[in-house]
Order: sequence, then C-alpha cells, then structure tokens
Amino acid sequence: MTTLFSRIVAGQEPARFVWSDETAVAFLTIAPLTPGHTLVVPRQELDQWTDAAPAMLAHCVTVAQRIGQALQLAYSAPRVGLVIAGYEIPHLHVHVFASWSMHDFDWSHVRHPDERELDAAADRVRAALRVSRMDPG
Repeated sequence: MTTLFSRIVAGQEPARFVWSDETAVAFLTIAPLTPGHTLVVPRQELDQWTDAAPAMLAHCVTVAQRIGQALQLAYSAPRVGLVIAGYEIPHLHVHVFASWSMHDFDWSHVRHPDERELDAAADRVRAALRVSRMDPG
C-alpha cells in the first residue's frame, strides 16, 4: 500500500525537505509540536521501526541526530525530542523537534502554522545544517 510519505518521497505530494540522501529524507511536518519539527523518513516503505533492517534504522537515527543538532542551533533549544510513534502514517518515521520542557512532548499541543511560517522554519533548519556543515549535499 502506498502511503502519504511514499508519495512525498516520490515528489507526488509537496513537502519542505531539509535533507535527502539515497536512504532517507527529512521534511517538516505540517502539524509541528514546536517550530522546525521534522520527520525523518526512509525511502523504503516500511510500516514499523521494528521491521527495518538495523543499518537502515541506524541511518535514520544518524540523520535524526544531525537534524536535532541543527534544530538546537537554529532555535537555541536546550534539548531535542526524538519520537517514533508509528500511528499516524503506516510508514516508519522519526519525529525530531526542539524542546524546552516535557510540555513539548504533549501531542495535544500540536500547532497548524501557515505556509509562510512553515517555509521560514524550513529555511532556518536548512541554514543551520549548512552552518554546521551537516548538509549531505
């Protein structure tokens, strides 16, 4: 079954990409917990993280770490949250978001920013990746 994330990875749906390599992509969610909230998604369609080959899962976590470092830099956040929930879309994805407290992990506080705010957040994350020399391309 083709998922929304598979269509995004294939370029059939729009997304604000901040990372792309041969194994995974990362793009901003349209429903962030905090500004810059990014999803790391493997190109291969897998339902659950427990289905992933160890190397693929390790790669996704490595990308998530790099995105997390960029989020800390971009937003001066003391911590970065990392969540693999797996209920929203049946395609493995890792949530990475700047965090200032445990309050930021509360899914009832998801926001729905406008297009301009999402574009600005994507630009901010990309710039932090470039400054940190963490950009894969």
